[in-house]
Amino acid sequence: MTSPKRVGKIEFGLLSPKDIRKMSVRKIIWADTYDDDGFPYPQGLMDLHLGVIDPGLRCKTCGNKASECPGHFGHIELAKPVIHVGYTRLIRKLLRVTCRNCGRLLLSTDEISKVLGPEDERNDDTISEKDIKKERVCPFCGEQQLKINFEKPTTFSEVMLDENGKKNEQKLTPADIRARLEKIPDEDLRLLGINPAVARPEWTCLTVLPVPPVTMRPSIILENGQRSEDDLTHKLVDIIRINQRFKENQDAGAPQLIIEDLWELLQYHVTTYMDNEVAGCPPARHRSGRPLKTISQRLKGKDGRFRGSLSGKRVNFSSRTVISPEPNISIAQVGVPLAIANEMSFPIRVTPFNIDEVRAMVLTGPNRPTLNSPCGANYAIRPDGRRVRLTDQTKENIAEMLEPGWTVDRQLRNNDVVLFNRQPSLHRMSIMAHHIVIMNGRTFRLNPAVCTPYNADFDGDEMNLHVPQTEEARAEAELLASVTENILSPRFGGPVIGAIHDHISGIFLLTHEKRWFNKSAVLYLLMNSLPDHLPKPDKVENGVEYWTNKQIFSMILPDDLNMVYRSSSCLNCAKCQHEKCAEIPNADNNNSIQDAYVKIVDGNLVCGTIDKKSIGAMAGVILQRIIRTHGLERGRQFVDDVTKLAIRGIMYDGYSFGIDDEDLTKNEYGMIGEALDKAEDDVERLIRSYEAGTLEPLPGRTLEETLEMNTMQVLGKARDSTGKIAGGHLGLSNSAVVMA
Repeated sequence: MTSPKRVGKIEFGLLSPKDIRKMSVRKIIWADTYDDDGFPYPQGLMDLHLGVIDPGLRCKTCGNKASECPGHFGHIELAKPVIHVGYTRLIRKLLRVTCRNCGRLLLSTDEISKVLGPEDERNDDTISEKDIKKERVCPFCGEQQLKINFEKPTTFSEVMLDENGKKNEQKLTPADIRARLEKIPDEDLRLLGINPAVARPEWTCLTVLPVPPVTMRPSIILENGQRSEDDLTHKLVDIIRINQRFKENQDAGAPQLIIEDLWELLQYHVTTYMDNEVAGCPPARHRSGRPLKTISQRLKGKDGRFRGSLSGKRVNFSSRTVISPEPNISIAQVGVPLAIANEMSFPIRVTPFNIDEVRAMVLTGPNRPTLNSPCGANYAIRPDGRRVRLTDQTKENIAEMLEPGWTVDRQLRNNDVVLFNRQPSLHRMSIMAHHIVIMNGRTFRLNPAVCTPYNADFDGDEMNLHVPQTEEARAEAELLASVTENILSPRFGGPVIGAIHDHISGIFLLTHEKRWFNKSAVLYLLMNSLPDHLPKPDKVENGVEYWTNKQIFSMILPDDLNMVYRSSSCLNCAKCQHEKCAEIPNADNNNSIQDAYVKIVDGNLVCGTIDKKSIGAMAGVILQRIIRTHGLERGRQFVDDVTKLAIRGIMYDGYSFGIDDEDLTKNEYGMIGEALDKAEDDVERLIRSYEAGTLEPLPGRTLEETLEMNTMQVLGKARDSTGKIAGGHLGLSNSAVVMA
């Protein structure tokens, strides 16, 4: 048995007439499809050489039945060349930059060298259209050049001047265009970035049309027994009929006007066969008025081959359900429902070393009842490839038959590697590898800190889970696509995963100002973070040991971390007070301390408040420093620890938000009223000025627009000033300010 071949490269080009005839198995000359007995016409569009779709028939090319025949191309010999509508821009460019007589590029050899530059300094060996001057005379043959006009979809013409200097347009037929393109030398095409070995420009003017296999355009049988043909077959019928009429009129010596009309009609049918939505061309329609779905429409758009069939195809070994938050698992983990873990599987080869373990899985069978039950198996695959489904009735017999060389599809178990994806997949972090934790329930469980790269939330979002089916795929997923490897964004280099929402509020409340906690409180807060040991207490009162909030946060930091920065609550004082910032009262005089200068020495938080700038997603400076100095794995551990500490902190203190949090004193209400009264007076003054005609218009604006803009400016300032008054009163201890 020969080893399978590997694809070395894919090269895109144009099909030459020779290639089309070579890959064709039949020349198609008849527009009819089936005879009265229901059999395909020989050399018709459903010829049996092109493949078969009816059960019982065999392909006359490969001899296979409908289920095995891939289909084969045919071809139509066109009476005259027609333009491929997809290459009109390329044709226009080539006609404008090459000579109409000799086909050479409208640049002399010296000018080409000048445009390209010295050989040792060239970044590119191609010339763009703008590099070629609008030469009116060919530098090689001296032919006077004419202006080329293009009218969508496929009409080209030359503009010439008559004896009286009047412009006169002469239409270029596809045959004229093909003749001109044939003259372009290969070396000039290379300068234009075209590889003549795979894409000669004259091949854009079709002389032979490929006929796709029957399997690509199958007919269907309606309820009344009649056949309904595919849209492509309908268009090919039109093309063959017009092509046949064209040949007959051409051979009969019909007038030139009739020949041109038939040529244009053939061009129309080939154009709509390629693209039925091209600008400047009425779409071909069914009798019902529905536009035909031709080649271009099958490729592009949401339901096309690329987005619909390739990117959006359904796959095996995948599952999908709603996501729910689970803050107690790691960001590198995903909670998987037991029902999904029992249904999904991973193939393992039976060897002398694991046969006992695999036999136990087979005996467990496909019905694993609880989370603590041992992992079961769904299928056993014999060495000959035969697949046997495990059931309660067959599992014992198969377990006895099991021997090295078999393959068993075992169910998922804790710590298996899976790929987790949320659509739309807009960047590489939209699909990452997680380790699974099997849980009860019907939803996937996800740590909220990892929502940012997925752009996920928990208002009904669904996500997909894929199980890699080989050891190589598992290794690649874990080493290249794991959450740990994707904490840093490739877009800006900062952490895209970090604390969000309640995490930030909780850690802010925990670290703001200076507070003390006894041992039971400290152990409660650090319950999920599991530090190695507790540091020396900050103080002892009445025999009770107390630790500060700064010490508690320091327990999740690396021991040798050192950094200094200002938190986002910094007021940007004229002169920074550094560590004394922890003693400066807040500007609202609400008995709170500013504490915005963050200083970490040898892993100890000396002063400062931890907020979004410190640990937040897309921002966290502490996380970024830890990753840079201690690696991604330590960064992942810090995210897990800080988010769990934050949740514990907010649960310990309790957190609520009510209408009272928005209440102000009479003093603030008075200040806000004064600001609004002043704004009303200013607006009244503007209106009187407008009515009196003394308002000066802004440059480029009418009086009405000037009045509106000035009014909006005054009201905007009033809104900002009232917000500043209210914010100054609420202060950092207010729930709304903490969440802002």
